[in-house]
Amino acid sequence: MELGAAPSKLLGISVPPLDCRTLPRRQNQIATGPRRVFSLRAVLKDRHTSADRVREMAARQSQSFELSSLTALSPLDGRYWSKVKELSPYMSEYGLIYYRVLVEIKWLQKLSEIPEVVEVPSFSVESRSFLQGVIDGFALDDAQEIKNIERVTNHDVKAVEYFLKKKCQSQPEISKVLEFFHFACTSEDINNLAHALMLKESMDEVILPSMDEVVSAIALMAKNNAHVPMLSRTHGQPASPTTLGKEMAVFAVRLSRERRKVSRVEIMGKFAGAVGNYNAHLSAYPNISWPVVAEEFVKSVGLNFNAYVTQIEPHDYMAELFDSITRFNTILIDFDRDIWGYISLGYFKQVTKAGEIGSSTMPHKVNPIDFENSEGNLGKANAGLSFLGRKLTISRWQRDLTDSTVLRNMGEGLGHSLLAYKSALQGISKLQVNEVRLNEDLDKTWEVLAEPIQTVMRRHGVPEPYEKLKELTRGRAVSEESMREFIDRLVIPDEAKKRLLKLIPHSYIGEAAQLASNVDAAISPGNRMKVLE
Repeated sequence: MELGAAPSKLLGISVPPLDCRTLPRRQNQIATGPRRVFSLRAVLKDRHTSADRVREMAARQSQSFELSSLTALSPLDGRYWSKVKELSPYMSEYGLIYYRVLVEIKWLQKLSEIPEVVEVPSFSVESRSFLQGVIDGFALDDAQEIKNIERVTNHDVKAVEYFLKKKCQSQPEISKVLEFFHFACTSEDINNLAHALMLKESMDEVILPSMDEVVSAIALMAKNNAHVPMLSRTHGQPASPTTLGKEMAVFAVRLSRERRKVSRVEIMGKFAGAVGNYNAHLSAYPNISWPVVAEEFVKSVGLNFNAYVTQIEPHDYMAELFDSITRFNTILIDFDRDIWGYISLGYFKQVTKAGEIGSSTMPHKVNPIDFENSEGNLGKANAGLSFLGRKLTISRWQRDLTDSTVLRNMGEGLGHSLLAYKSALQGISKLQVNEVRLNEDLDKTWEVLAEPIQTVMRRHGVPEPYEKLKELTRGRAVSEESMREFIDRLVIPDEAKKRLLKLIPHSYIGEAAQLASNVDAAISPGNRMKVLE
């Protein structure tokens, strides 16, 4: 499918008239200084004149304000279009119309395969090829023709039916069964499958691969920095050392786990008529097992079948899918914020590009804008997706129409997610580890060795080890010399004392390096290996 420019629309601008009731009533003049006094009437006249000028300008420009990257109301369709346009063939109005066409044609083909529906005989190879050609060759001009029909019908699904009848009139075999387009269908039979296919293919072709890129990039950071020691911080305070790679591995594993959950959500479809009971189907062909036919049909287009529905497929799977995506996004927010903090600490430098400006007034700055952009868009995505998850599972009685307009916003949540993933990846590509800065922090925090020392003291029966180390370290400057003097005075076996004397903050990293090195095993689907073999 190729998607060209969106149809042009006009952008209207309105300016509300000035409400004089909001102005002071008790005085006829407004003073702005001892020597400058302005007439209230003059101020009002000037404001009305300004408003009139704005309205006149808007009226003149409205004729030229066609939809473009500069006039789009959504930044996804404007500023960020180049980064999210790959979602457009699936999540746009064009995409919705395309999948409606696909479902209508596939249903007619299914009817031709049911022996009891004698009025629709089995199609010839030529007819099947013709119908497939309508699907494969569907283009923007076709979608625009359907929109033109909709202006008359004021019904978007009926417009698709009329388009197909017109399109197929030239094919002798299909022209005889045109009324079987949309046979026994409610509009929601077509729409729910179209929405499901929009989601399925956008997830498979765009979102999941982008998630995989993020996981892979962070896993690579973990492996490349598996042995780079780093001071941990709990509650913002120095804590037991780790490695930079291991902390990245934590995010890679968390994200990969949620990515798998996203991919396991079963995308559902129904095809059971006006209220989910096959009423119309049975009135025409009472001897056909329509639930079996419907299940076969829904599965034939690549979806899972939901047998128990009202007029609508109840969208529970959508809530599950969107909730899973928001969990992935929330973990990525955590990553963005941690990287932002590490950049602030100087643990990362950012590779600059010639000509880029970090700050409009401070030339020295290189701001972590990619991670900030990612964080902001993840928040926007989660707000929209969370709303969809809460709203779509509710529909009055056998259906109301509130889901129809809401479903048109699926692309917004996915679009902001995609934009955020790409921003995070761009930010990662600019990172450069600053080992000098990492080592500086470790060199200054010998107090972190209080943990292993008091643990060894416990093993060898030294009384009150925690309290002794607390007295040495809390609120006091701790140096390498003072720590070694403390170890020398300990009454513990010589071998244990030698091990403690060899410890430095840089080497006190436990299994962090091994955990980071084995990250690929940890993020592999279905892998049951222990990561510390």
